Amino acid sequence: MSSNITYHSGSITRSERSGFLKQTGVTIWLTGLSGSGKSTIACALEQHLVQLRKFAYRLDGDNIRFGLNKDLGFDEKSRNENIRRIGEVAKLFADSGCVTITAFISPYKNDRAEARQLHEKSSLPFIEVFVDAPLQVVEARDPKGLYKKARAGEIKDFTGVSAPYEAPGAPEIHLKTDELSVEQTVQTIVDYLLTHNFVSS
Repeated sequence: MSSNITYHSGSITRSERSGFLKQTGVTIWLTGLSGSGKSTIACALEQHLVQLRKFAYRLDGDNIRFGLNKDLGFDEKSRNENIRRIGEVAKLFADSGCVTITAFISPYKNDRAEARQLHEKSSLPFIEVFVDAPLQVVEARDPKGLYKKARAGEIKDFTGVSAPYEAPGAPEIHLKTDELSVEQTVQTIVDYLLTHNFVSS
């Protein structure tokens, strides 16, 4: 990091912004295997919140790799950097007062813990949501045909097949998507936001 930079604080406080928006900035971090339903839930949640006139925005794993993280691969080091950058971006969105919804496999516990710590150091709430579906279920779904390619050896370092997924030990929300509908998962998250006063009804 350059020694010739200085952090410049703004003149608007977080409480002023929160009062104007009538909500509290928060990051909702969806993690789970490919095909578990993260992107589907993130899209439905974003739409539901916006229809409730809440300031919400979705950061999707694939979409981010088209731009901000297009220089990264899928080896462990690149995955670490991918999540580090997303943690920083999510923190900025949450600081703006946004209900920030991230949908990333984020397979490593340490990376998710660092994203959480980044938020906590800035006194920003971080909600880890484990989008949980058994491997046999996501392989049967295989919406992008990635598991088939991974099993054929066409994709290296594929989470759940040739690379590990470290499931959360104590997520704020645990969604078993082989048992719940998309609507039920969205309502579970919205209920959590309402109960903890991140948004108002």
